[in-house]
Amino acid sequence: MSALLYIILPVFLVLGAGYVTTRTGLLKLSVAEGLMSYTQSAAFPCLLFLAISGFDLGEQFHAPLLVSYYVGATACFSLGVLGARAIGRSPEDAVVIGFCCLFGNSMMLGVPITERAFGTSALDANFAIISIHAPFCYTLGIVAMELTMAGGQGLALFPLVRRILRQIFTNPLVIALMLGFVVNLTGFVVPVPLEDALQIIARSALPAALFAVGGVLVQYRIEGDWRLIGLICLLSLMVHPAITWVLGKAYGLSPESFRSAILTAAVAPGVNTYVFANLYDRAKRSAASGLLIATGVCLFTSWFWLSLLP
Repeated sequence: MSALLYIILPVFLVLGAGYVTTRTGLLKLSVAEGLMSYTQSAAFPCLLFLAISGFDLGEQFHAPLLVSYYVGATACFSLGVLGARAIGRSPEDAVVIGFCCLFGNSMMLGVPITERAFGTSALDANFAIISIHAPFCYTLGIVAMELTMAGGQGLALFPLVRRILRQIFTNPLVIALMLGFVVNLTGFVVPVPLEDALQIIARSALPAALFAVGGVLVQYRIEGDWRLIGLICLLSLMVHPAITWVLGKAYGLSPESFRSAILTAAVAPGVNTYVFANLYDRAKRSAASGLLIATGVCLFTSWFWLSLLP
């Protein structure tokens, strides 16, 4: 219970403060959306750039960590698609539901929960997972949707590649990660005044992001098929971390990497899941409701997984 009170609950209280102030009109939705844009386009890119440019790539980027997380993510994507089809949804809707089970809020929930539980020094494995999160998830989701929409008639390769690259490389987080890798691999020394400025911006990322997530959740309504919402919650909050747990133990992950992998796998879907649903105009109500409900339920499931960690 102490873990819930002192580690996880403060994270969700900040998120709840954003929700309440926006819902009551004390803060305009446009302000919350602007704050979200700031965290995604400036604060988190600074945080990721500093993290990637400074840690030991050989130590942090190892296959067991990434396989443990991404095999679980891919399995949940597949189960989400199959589950939605079994419920009777169209193939295109099913891909969106699968994407909701695939793309967790690894940055805005996984990082602050891990940081509060184990300290800033425990985040290296989180950032290793996050470094390929958007490229992996968008590639899998877009390819699956384009194949589904093509109906077995084949794909126009270049438009598909162009769509994937546009979604990935217009993402400020991906750009910051690439710059971080360049600095890390070349040994370039960032000038002290610039690094200090980046540190100042980076320190605002976590609290601002949590508050902003709460604010933007106001625009989503609880509607849609409750069976799909339950499926999203089950797969993203319980099945994904369970698979990651089994694989992490089998691969003998270090305690630090194991904790990061589990807590990253156990978070609710991110806002990008609704962006994906809106991109294809499919299953938007279920995607938005799944995002909203899973974020609330994540308060208790994160506590459950945290209580099991060594």
